[in-house]
Amino acid sequence: MEEKDVQRLLDMLYGMIDEAKSAAFSSDKCIISRDEALDLLDEIRGKLPLELKKAQELIRAREEYVASAKKEVEKMLRQAELDAKVIVSESETLQQARQKSSEIIRRAEERAKELYRVANTYTEDALRRTEEAIQMALDEVKESRGRFRAASAEKMQQIREKKDEKAE
Repeated sequence: MEEKDVQRLLDMLYGMIDEAKSAAFSSDKCIISRDEALDLLDEIRGKLPLELKKAQELIRAREEYVASAKKEVEKMLRQAELDAKVIVSESETLQQARQKSSEIIRRAEERAKELYRVANTYTEDALRRTEEAIQMALDEVKESRGRFRAASAEKMQQIREKKDEKAE
């Protein structure tokens, strides 16, 4: 929900800038309401920590997932050991038990590796997407701030020029 809120706020800020009146004698500068823009930026700033919290929650979930997989592997290993101990009566049966326990261990290790790989891939992707979203928001804010400063400076220059003309 917060991700949509941040995106919505950025869209609102973009729309405000896109629909703003052009500054006099300039096609790439505009005049926007400072209070409205600052309010939107404050809201965005307030929402970004929630995005970071989501990323941290994903990391915790990944760690829990990996821990659970390790427990599952340990359980499978213990079961394999128990199975092997029960079957230790005759040499042929013992050989079969060894083969079976080795296979169970091999599968458990493969499963643990796969679970770990999947968890890492998922977490890395989620963190990458979160980082990209945050970076895009930050870039948009920086760009808007630069345009705002330029428009403000230009407006101040125009005011000075009008003042100078009246003084003459």
